[in-house]
Amino acid sequence: MYFQKWQGTGNDFIFVHDPEATFNLSAKEIAMLCHRRFGIGADGLIAWQLKDGMPFMKYYNSDGRESTMCGNGGRCFAAYTIKNGLSDSFAFSFLAVDGIHNVEVLVTDDDFYQVKLQMIDVKEVNTFNNDFVLNTGSPHYVKIVDEKFLDQDSIVSEAQNIRYNPPFNKEGINVNFVELMENGHLYMRTYERGVEDETYSCGTGVTAAAISTHKLHNKNHVFIRTNGGNLEVKFTPNSDGSFSDVWLIGPATMVFEGDLK
Repeated sequence: MYFQKWQGTGNDFIFVHDPEATFNLSAKEIAMLCHRRFGIGADGLIAWQLKDGMPFMKYYNSDGRESTMCGNGGRCFAAYTIKNGLSDSFAFSFLAVDGIHNVEVLVTDDDFYQVKLQMIDVKEVNTFNNDFVLNTGSPHYVKIVDEKFLDQDSIVSEAQNIRYNPPFNKEGINVNFVELMENGHLYMRTYERGVEDETYSCGTGVTAAAISTHKLHNKNHVFIRTNGGNLEVKFTPNSDGSFSDVWLIGPATMVFEGDLK
């Protein structure tokens, strides 16, 4: 099986080309491939497929289970499409589990790509214990914290107290701890369900953080720092509390390629 390894701000993925949707590895086998000791090592696996004549991004978390939308994975999917000559245009659309996404590949330099990815509209931002809960293609919990909290070695136990307790324990939720910086910029750390650990970055997570904190900084173009790099989110707030024209902007880089027997 030929594969490529890609990363977007440290969120890393195994890519396989599967246009006819014949990929049939079990969850256990996918988890093995994603394992950082016994496999290739990744936060997830993405199969490039065709569905209704469009590129389709089929995404599996590192536990081997098919999952919801991944923003960093979506940017890497767009760059993978261009790198492998699967689109005639640097601006195109692809399907994911949450619907159609428009993309623009803005800059290419060898295996470095800057990608602008349109995310789904966000219908509402709910509050829970003074924190925020919303869906940006995947469910997210956003908690505002201070610098001291984010300086600790690990956020896993704090995140698991949210992820594994009602009402989120059954379906799971991604947990984001966010610091409000000067000029409305954000710094955040994310715990992802399915990976069940902290990841270097999360595309749907930074989108959730930018939108949920809009009322606090009143900006619709937000710069977010993660441990894996910097991302931008642009959006249009609407009078009914929804958000449209949501774009996630950031890098995607091919790491290596190989054949797996």
